[in-house]
Amino acid sequence: MGVAIRTAGQGDRERVVRLLDEAFQDDPVSTWVFPDAAHRRAAHPRLMAAFTDIVLAEGRVDLTEDGSACALWLSIPAGDADGGDTDGDDGTDDTDADDGTDDTDADDGTDDTDADDGTDDTDADDGPARLRDAVDPGNERVELIGRLTAGVHPADRAHAYLWMIGVAPDRQGEGLGTALMAPVLGRCDRAGLPAYLEASSARSRALYARLGFTVTGTPLQLPYGGPQMWPMWREPHA
Repeated sequence: MGVAIRTAGQGDRERVVRLLDEAFQDDPVSTWVFPDAAHRRAAHPRLMAAFTDIVLAEGRVDLTEDGSACALWLSIPAGDADGGDTDGDDGTDDTDADDGTDDTDADDGTDDTDADDGTDDTDADDGPARLRDAVDPGNERVELIGRLTAGVHPADRAHAYLWMIGVAPDRQGEGLGTALMAPVLGRCDRAGLPAYLEASSARSRALYARLGFTVTGTPLQLPYGGPQMWPMWREPHA
């Protein structure tokens, strides 16, 4: 049986935010950004709302008719290395195979040091810094994840960017993520357009490999004991 999919609009905003919040509460990258569980429950919805607002304004959100899964896509032109200026978490929540969260440090998510972490303290008026200010001002990881993923995002060719894919926890493992991606990848193939994402677990990396994505470059190791992310690229299929 096919999965009915439609393009979400502003009227679906709260549904999409709730879905992403539920899908990513225990994701390895989310638990790294917000190591304290109680703080994550409070701040994580604000991060998902910020992501949703960006993609509703600048890209497209595909939503299953029953509201159980969604995919956030951006069209990235050649020469744009920012990929939307924010976190590029793959968003799969391991839809076809849910693994556990990676071990992370148990601090409160605010790092007091000015270590060489890739941030640029001289430029506060940019996307990652604005996101941090809006979501969790005391948490440098909100800003850092955006800078690090932007640093590995390919910039030389236009492509479709799968920013996030979220599936309701009780619906994971049913193939909804693959069903959401298939129409977009088909359009990419017909248009000769590549696609890109960052996988946040070995299980999701394997899922994307089955869909034609390959790891490009060096895996991104998040600092402070964080998990790895794998940049993955897909050439259009003939």
